[in-house]
Amino acid sequence: MKTIFSAVGRYIRETDWLLMLCCASLSGFSTLLIYSLYRNGEIGRLNTLLVQPAMALCGMAAAVVLSKIDYHSMAKMWKWHTVFCYGLSLLVFPFGVQRVEWVDDKAWLQIPFTSLSFQPSELLKISFIITFAYHLSKVKDRMNNIKQLALLCLHGAIPCAIIHFQGDDGTALVMAVIFASMLFVAGLSWKYILPVLAAIPPAAVVAWQFLLDDDKKARILAVLNPALADPAITWQQQRGLIAIGNGGVWGNGIFMETGQFRYVPEVYNDFIFTYIGETVGFIGCIAVLAALAFLCIKILHNAKRAQDDLGTYICVGVFAMMAIQIIINIGMCLSMLPVIGVTLPFLSAGGTSTGTLYLGIGVVLSVYVHSGKDRLFG
Repeated sequence: MKTIFSAVGRYIRETDWLLMLCCASLSGFSTLLIYSLYRNGEIGRLNTLLVQPAMALCGMAAAVVLSKIDYHSMAKMWKWHTVFCYGLSLLVFPFGVQRVEWVDDKAWLQIPFTSLSFQPSELLKISFIITFAYHLSKVKDRMNNIKQLALLCLHGAIPCAIIHFQGDDGTALVMAVIFASMLFVAGLSWKYILPVLAAIPPAAVVAWQFLLDDDKKARILAVLNPALADPAITWQQQRGLIAIGNGGVWGNGIFMETGQFRYVPEVYNDFIFTYIGETVGFIGCIAVLAALAFLCIKILHNAKRAQDDLGTYICVGVFAMMAIQIIINIGMCLSMLPVIGVTLPFLSAGGTSTGTLYLGIGVVLSVYVHSGKDRLFG
């Protein structure tokens, strides 16, 4: 027993325990919120309640295991996890299922002989971060060469395209931001960045005219001018704002009575932030946002203290994944961005999302453990 405690103590001293503690605290709070919704009858299936803590515990265990594996070894094994993750993602096209009836994407695979499903594109994000970081580290000095840059862009375009054609544009956007962030940090020349920025407005016009369907246009217009939008499109976000307003400064309590609850569709998933506002109020929302900000800052700090470019790029990729999901999700809940199905890290219900986030944290911890520089936060 003494040996076990000694090993645990040694591991805590070696790893970024504050980062793991922050993630575990958010997962614990998420479980409490989901239990509250289940208790009030807003979640009908026991599976939804049980999956969250189960995947959080499994994810933490996986993060601990990954932290002990040198991230260089993970990068060198890119062929194995790339084939596995792309293989699962391609299986979605013939065998994909819809998670809910009113969502048109089929980005999920049913687990045989169970009522559970998972989203392969979530795993693909982690594999992409590792493989793209490895690619960048190999060509950093030549990345602004046209040929090398074209190969890097192809590397980023393939997973984005696969996820887009699955109908999951939210995850495709997250993947695109990960790609762009890692490319920028690696030293992409401004002679490429400025023309791309200049091309965004005309590209947006072309996308509006020829690429976006009526539903996506309606979601965007609902944000720009809610008064003229179809009430069926704005209803979820309007209910979310009402719920947040109902919470006031201090909230109505996590175990408020059923009659106090303002119904919001998918509140336990993409709109969990509105329930946070309703239960713990403005003060609770600020505390949650502070915890999420601390999480992102810690990941960026690990990027800074990494011993090589590979470690830096991996941490930047995980940071970009977390940060853009937080920005999009909060924007959706506050009716500042259109609803595109992006979860709030560690808080939204979802086994695949929770497990994948912990895999990302595990890779960041690997960079921390195997870099061995002086710690700033512990």
